Amino acid sequence: MHDKGFETICIHGGHSEESNRAHITPVYASSTFTFDSTEHAADVFLEKKDGYIYSRWGNPTISEVERKVAMMEAYGIKNSAGEPLLLKALLHSSGMSAITTMLLSNIKAGEKIITHYSLYGGTQELLDKILPDLGIEAVIVDFHNIEAVEETIKADDAISLMYIETPANPTLQCIDLNELSTLGKSYGLTVCADNTFATPYLQQPFKYDVDYVMHSTTKFLNGHGNAIGGIVIGKDIEKMNTIVTKKHRLLGGNSNAFDAFLLNNGLRTFCLRMERHCSNAQKIAEYLNAHEAIEKVNYLGLPSHPDHNTAMGQMKNGGAIMSFELKGGYEAGKEFTDKLKLCVNAVSVGTADTLVSHPASTTHVGVKHKDRIKFGITNGLIRMSVGIETVEDLIADIDQALEGYKSKPIYNGLLL
Repeated sequence: MHDKGFETICIHGGHSEESNRAHITPVYASSTFTFDSTEHAADVFLEKKDGYIYSRWGNPTISEVERKVAMMEAYGIKNSAGEPLLLKALLHSSGMSAITTMLLSNIKAGEKIITHYSLYGGTQELLDKILPDLGIEAVIVDFHNIEAVEETIKADDAISLMYIETPANPTLQCIDLNELSTLGKSYGLTVCADNTFATPYLQQPFKYDVDYVMHSTTKFLNGHGNAIGGIVIGKDIEKMNTIVTKKHRLLGGNSNAFDAFLLNNGLRTFCLRMERHCSNAQKIAEYLNAHEAIEKVNYLGLPSHPDHNTAMGQMKNGGAIMSFELKGGYEAGKEFTDKLKLCVNAVSVGTADTLVSHPASTTHVGVKHKDRIKFGITNGLIRMSVGIETVEDLIADIDQALEGYKSKPIYNGLLL
C-alpha cells in the first residue's frame, strides 16, 4: 500500500471512527469525561489505559487535530534509522501560548536564548518583557552571519536554546534552517522554529533536525479567521508526553473543542487555499515591484529579495505574505491602508481574504523605535497577507489606493 499524500493527510489524517459514526469529528463540548469504575479511572490517570479525563488535559476533538498537524509536519521525513518520523503535537489556545510552553519546557533561570532580529512582535515582547523577570535572557545576533552566531555561542556557555522564525514577520527575512540547525545541534542547543508564515505546505523544519516547531494555527492552518489557536510539535516523544505536556496542562494554555473543530475544518481545504494564496502573492509582488510609489518589496518569490535563493532552497515557493515600503513614510503608510476598499485593515494573516496592516502603528508599536528600525520595520512598511480573491480585483484595489502618490513631492522620506 502506498503512503498517503499530503493533501489526503490534511483531510483524513488523525481521524479515528467516532462511536456514533459521525462523518465529521464532532465538537466534544464536555469539560469532563466519565469512567466505568474507580479502577478504570485509576488506570486512565496512571496512563495504563487510553482515555480522557478533563478537557484541559485532552479532548477527542483536539486530539484529532494534534495528530493531523503532526503528520503534516512529518510528511515524507525519515528519522536516523530510516523510518518514518514520528512527532507529537499539543494544541494550545494561541500561538503565544504554544511558544511559552515550549520555552518554559526547555530553558530555566540563568540560561539564554540565541535568536535573530525581526521576530513577530509578540515573541519579541515576550523575550524583552516577560522572560527577563524569570532570569532568562535573549541574545540577538544576525543569523545571516553564521560566523558571528558561532562565536557568540562559543563565548557564552549560558546559551542553551536557538530560536528561529523563518520567514520572519514582517520583513520576510529568511534564515537558512539547515545551516543554523546544524550549528546549534553541534553545540548541544535545543533548536526550535516558528513555521507559521511558511506552514508545512511550503516548508518542513524537521527535515533539518530541529527539535520543535510552533505555529499560530489562527493563521493559514485555520484559514478563515474564526478561531484563535497555536500548536507546538516535538520529536522527542517521551519529553513531549511528560515535561512538555505537564507544562502545557499546568500553564492552562489548552485549546477548546470548538476552536479545534473549526481548525480541523479549515485544514480540509488547506492545500487548495495555499495554492491560490501563493499564486496571487507572486502576481501582486511583481506589480508592486514595478510601481514608482514603492521603495522596496519584501517578497521571497522575487529574485531581488536578498534571501530569495535561501528561501527557494527550503520552501516550495515565495509564500503568501509580503511587505513593502511606501516612499512617503509613516503618513503614507497610514493613508494607503485607509484608502483600500477590498483589502481588509486587520493585523492577522492567513485568512481567505486579503489583510493589510501598518506594523509601525499596530503590531510592532510596543517594540522600541530604534530596534524596530534596526530590524527593518520602517515607518512606511505595509504588511500584506494575500488572500484567495480574484487577483485582478486585488491589484485594482491596491492601484486605486496608490493613485496620486507619484505626483506628491517627497522630502526627507515624508509626503509634503
